Amino acid sequence: MAAPLSADRLLQALRAEGVHVVEVGNWRAHNRNSKGPWGPVNGSIVHHTVTKGTASTVAMVRDGYTALPGPLCHGMIAKDGRVHMVGWGRTNHAGGGDPRVLEQVIAESYGTRPTPPTKGNANGTDGNARFYGWECENLGDGKDPWPRAQYQAIVRVQAALCRAHGWSAKSVIGHREWSADKVDPRGIDMPELRADVAERLKHPASWNPNEEDPMAGITKKDIFDAVWKTDAIGGPADAADHKTNPTWQAQSILKDVQARIRNMDRRMAAQTAAITALAGQVGTGADTQTVVTAVETAIKRAVIDDNTVES
Repeated sequence: MAAPLSADRLLQALRAEGVHVVEVGNWRAHNRNSKGPWGPVNGSIVHHTVTKGTASTVAMVRDGYTALPGPLCHGMIAKDGRVHMVGWGRTNHAGGGDPRVLEQVIAESYGTRPTPPTKGNANGTDGNARFYGWECENLGDGKDPWPRAQYQAIVRVQAALCRAHGWSAKSVIGHREWSADKVDPRGIDMPELRADVAERLKHPASWNPNEEDPMAGITKKDIFDAVWKTDAIGGPADAADHKTNPTWQAQSILKDVQARIRNMDRRMAAQTAAITALAGQVGTGADTQTVVTAVETAIKRAVIDDNTVES
């Protein structure tokens, strides 16, 4: 059991997980706390809205309707993956549910899915006090698609809550797994969703599985071409290298790079010697040939000294 997160702590957890949050009005103080307790919380429930259109859906889950006052959830996850926060505290989202399911969620003791519920809204345990609730924009007809952006947002939201509370993915259930009266979220496989949440929890909150590995698909041939076949670097001919190094061994590449670095060092030493020699001739009244000779001597000495050190 755990105390509900504060609104600030929730936002911190969601944003750390990469969730795009939209704060709607006075959501921090918008709740149904006057009608009953909120907390301790034991998990999170995923719903579908049976609506179409983000703006109208946000208004509905925030304000409710005649038979059921709002807020109807804590956040609404839109088709584009944005999470609209509409309330914080007790909300009308879970209703009554099966106490056996609550026990299994608290203990995180079930297998693939909780025991099918036999109790519902009229005769079940108060779920509004014990669960976070997330409505997801969908018609709920089994045909309306779940865009990748929306699904990934659902995963991230649930992972953020689990990470913040130290829960496993088994603290995340669908409304149909809580109440015998419900079928939502239709079109989402809850064991698969929990598996995706569990996978996310193995990584830091900043993990982005959509980012491509910059080295993915790169072969040794690609590395060879990048190192040898550029005008800036140059290198041995392709055919010659195939004879001496048919598998493009890393040591030969490193040897060539090392040689090029040494060559650059020689050039830098020569430039430094030339500048020093010129500076030494300034103000001496020496003629041009004397200056040239002094510079040439300094350059030769720098390069010869460098070659001696290498050997």
